[in-house]
Amino acid sequence: MRIDIISVLPELMESPFQASILKRAMQKGLAEVHFHQLRDWSTGKHRQIDDEPYGGGAGMVMMIEPIDKCISELKTQRNYDEIIYLTPDGETLTQKIANTLSIKNNLILLCGHYKGIDQRVRDLHITKEISIGDYVLTGGELAACVLADAVIRLLPGVLNDEQSALTDSFQDNLLSPPIYTRPSEYKGLKVPDILLSGNSKKIEDWQHEEALRITIERRPDILD
Repeated sequence: MRIDIISVLPELMESPFQASILKRAMQKGLAEVHFHQLRDWSTGKHRQIDDEPYGGGAGMVMMIEPIDKCISELKTQRNYDEIIYLTPDGETLTQKIANTLSIKNNLILLCGHYKGIDQRVRDLHITKEISIGDYVLTGGELAACVLADAVIRLLPGVLNDEQSALTDSFQDNLLSPPIYTRPSEYKGLKVPDILLSGNSKKIEDWQHEEALRITIERRPDILD
């Protein structure tokens, strides 16, 4: 998978891809992440990429020309499955969306800034708009990192145990059940006997029941 991220602040995103699972994914050749400084496609000595909004109002708007030039150039080099704009008014990111994107080959992530991008960019190029929650960040960079992490970790071979991703919260519209490890007792708190029983079927049933209980308590909205 290749992910191209367009931003006015690409340096904000470098460190998450230089450690842990994301770094390993790229070292294995399972994922490529390329950052593109939007100002490289701007004109004039000030490398301007924003201007005042037509109709007035507070804030600045990202101009269409630099974004169009950047995306158009990338599109001449390869076919993209999705061109995604990270925006608060987009579709809220879910595990289902991450699963769907994880089987794609090439993605562009466009990071917004200021009051957002000229609507004509959305009309010309954007195929999907994604939000990571009902709040506003100073830019789309952190959201792009979240989306890339959620997608890349699902690629075959990225996790040492591929079954791990399949048992994450939200994969089956349930939150995860409680989990434990050694020691079996600590400060009077004991691991449930069922998890020490060695009975795989009973353990699986217990885990499902606990996952359902926790989901009903905390996130009933995600149940089918």
